[in-house]
Amino acid sequence: MSEAYSLMLKIVFMIHLSRGRESEHLSFYAYGHPGMSGYQYLFKYIIIGDTGVGKSCLLLQFTDKRFQPIHDLTIGVEFGARLVNINTTQVKLQIWDTAGQEHFRSITRSYYRGAAGALLVYDITRRDTFNHLNTWLEDAKQHCNSNMLIGNKSDLDHKRAVTYEEGEQFARENNLIFIETSAKTASNVEEAFIKTARMINEKIEKGTFDVSNEMYGVKLGPQTTGITAPKESTTTAGETKQCGC
Repeated sequence: MSEAYSLMLKIVFMIHLSRGRESEHLSFYAYGHPGMSGYQYLFKYIIIGDTGVGKSCLLLQFTDKRFQPIHDLTIGVEFGARLVNINTTQVKLQIWDTAGQEHFRSITRSYYRGAAGALLVYDITRRDTFNHLNTWLEDAKQHCNSNMLIGNKSDLDHKRAVTYEEGEQFARENNLIFIETSAKTASNVEEAFIKTARMINEKIEKGTFDVSNEMYGVKLGPQTTGITAPKESTTTAGETKQCGC
């Protein structure tokens, strides 16, 4: 991609943000208590994968509990947030939905840094989205700390091009948590986000994640005023498009 084209895309992205689209998605994809002020930790997530695999639909289903079959093409990044309870700990999930098109990779890659978790999504009905996983995973491993593999559109099992076993094997070989979801029916969507949050919380409790270091993608929330971070443990851990999610 030429420097001029790259610059043009970045300008378009900044105009996109200046028009308030990101702030619209912040309020639009916000599910939980007003202001979301009562939480102990904030976990930063990113959702990555090829365009059209249903990343935005997964985010909307998780944060707003609804499915939108016709969804604008993501330009750069979109943002959502939700409060969840993990083992009696109130956690705010700050979720960045990244564009899947190759020409936005230089923009969205900056959002990988300091992410506590990455949700790597492919479409079980499109073999090419599964074949591209290694490229996405390479980026995620460089910048993210806990990763989950999601095979989306499980409601289209009759059109399946990637078997469950193939997804499971890829996850096992790359030390990922694996789950199949349907943003359309909401099947396993909750579990995908919550499982990742539990894994991150376990790393905090074991001292693997230093919550005072933002590179781990975790921040202390307003409920933690006067509370010190967990001490390190000696125990180690073993255009408009058709979404059609």
